[in-house]
Amino acid sequence: MAKVMKKVDAVVIGFGWTGAIMSKELIEAGLSVVALERGPAHDTYPLGSYPQSIDELTYNTRHKIFQNLSKSTVTFRHAKDQTAVPYRKLAAFLPGTGTGGAGLHWSGVHFRVAPMELRMRSHYEERYGKDFIPEGMTIQDFGVTYDELEPFFDKAEKVFGTSGTAWSVNGKIVGKGKGGNFFAPDRSNPFPLPAQKRTYSARLYYKAAESAGFHPYDLPSANTSQTYTNTYGAQMGPCNFCGFCSGYACYMYSKASPNVNILPALRREPGFELRNDSWVLKVNLSKDKKTATGVTYVDSQGNEVEQPADIVVISAFQFHNVHLMLLSGIGKPYDPATNTGVVGRNFSYQNMTTIKAFFDKNVHTNPFIGAGGAGVAIDDFNADNFDHAPYGFVGGAPFWVNQAGTKPISGLPTAPGTPNWGSKWKADVAENYTHHLSMDVHGAHQSYRVNYLDLDPTYKSVHGQPLLRMTFDWQDNDIKMNQFMFKKLEIIARALHPKFITGSPKHPGEHFNLGTYQTTHLNGGAVMGTDPNTSAVNRFLQNWDVHNVFVPGASAFPQGLGYNPTGLVAALTYWSAKAIRENYLKKPGPLA
Repeated sequence: MAKVMKKVDAVVIGFGWTGAIMSKELIEAGLSVVALERGPAHDTYPLGSYPQSIDELTYNTRHKIFQNLSKSTVTFRHAKDQTAVPYRKLAAFLPGTGTGGAGLHWSGVHFRVAPMELRMRSHYEERYGKDFIPEGMTIQDFGVTYDELEPFFDKAEKVFGTSGTAWSVNGKIVGKGKGGNFFAPDRSNPFPLPAQKRTYSARLYYKAAESAGFHPYDLPSANTSQTYTNTYGAQMGPCNFCGFCSGYACYMYSKASPNVNILPALRREPGFELRNDSWVLKVNLSKDKKTATGVTYVDSQGNEVEQPADIVVISAFQFHNVHLMLLSGIGKPYDPATNTGVVGRNFSYQNMTTIKAFFDKNVHTNPFIGAGGAGVAIDDFNADNFDHAPYGFVGGAPFWVNQAGTKPISGLPTAPGTPNWGSKWKADVAENYTHHLSMDVHGAHQSYRVNYLDLDPTYKSVHGQPLLRMTFDWQDNDIKMNQFMFKKLEIIARALHPKFITGSPKHPGEHFNLGTYQTTHLNGGAVMGTDPNTSAVNRFLQNWDVHNVFVPGASAFPQGLGYNPTGLVAALTYWSAKAIRENYLKKPGPLA
């Protein structure tokens, strides 16, 4: 029989960015909050202490702070007529575990959003007509606008200590010729910190993009360019470009994370408690299933525990949010055959391609240095910044050089035809390692009727629960967009005047490869919107069916963005928290 804990005002499931933000906001509202994190306790010390914190073998190869797939994973198939099999080795995406979640191991690229991507379907239908959107593509509007979210982007940047160069502030252009983004929407304030210094590869890329007639700008980065104290009093040190961001805890306290930027403030709050090694099995519902009464979880000793609460915030990683909703019976599961139901709908990802440029020995790019968010990008082909009509695809992509540090084990570039081992391989690595750069198309990815999430009928987790099943593959629109973007990126690559370049776009009929890393930017499955028939949560991230359940995170995105998702995830969480504090607590019930 489950042990029943003392009731609290709110229980928060998962302690990454969304869980940390929600916990802080609800504590400020005077609520008692328990956060349940199923992974171990992670702190900046000793996890982020030098030099063991930059051990590639421990972190990127053996995945110290990533999800343990032997306890729970997802199953995968390309189409619904196939049998899904478990994802047994971390490769294509790397969900985190423990305090901080993916917010501990992320790289630090901190974008806002292109305003039209918040009203994707409406924008495309207005500009190109309804017939332009391919049959079976299920993109939709978020139900919230950039202007509504702008104050929350600003708030998040001040918490994160974001470095960057604004293009315009309150309608006044301030970033022309200084590294600002010509295509960026207006801001109410400058970035908290100036942009990071450009690596040599970023300088080369900036010059080449500009010579090709594009509009290069400095990436917004949650790696600090200077010392900084955030709005919660958390202190950050200046980034030293060590090259160990993505997959690591920052020993300089320079990369924003829940552990550095929010948890120190929460620790001072008597009404807050973080319980690690607490694996939530389900959200408990009332008999009429219209309200949540709390959660049931398994603690570190294997005991089943019930935590009653008035508000439940499901704020784990994208697919964990969807999984828990399905296990708890919250919302109608999606059925691709009838295109009905909402939980598991609109699962999307990212649409990447990469070009590597190799130079003569007089060009030293020094790829061993870098920072996760440092780099130079262009947005000329992102969102709808160009006319899509002649090309017949939906979606856009930023292009960038983002030198985050080429690692000594996993990041050794070689020329085409080089053996994978032996003396010739060693010689080629020695010749090319410090004389190359890598540039990416960071493409948006659209949602489709045939890509979705549901419960697997065969495989179970360590706790005997059905695993989450992914049904996912590239569609014709993805291939068209990827090929177009590769050709445009190639223009910049050629303008660098390299010895040679490597890389290729996706090919017609190509299937998604689960064994090759792309990003950890998975989206959808519990999407937000204004119609309960096509969204699992409303515009305030409140579940339509169970009014005291809120579900922040990239699971709310109706489709994937060209940009990294963290900036929008944080802004939406602050937006939702304000609605809870100012409206829901006064009169609990549906907010929309």
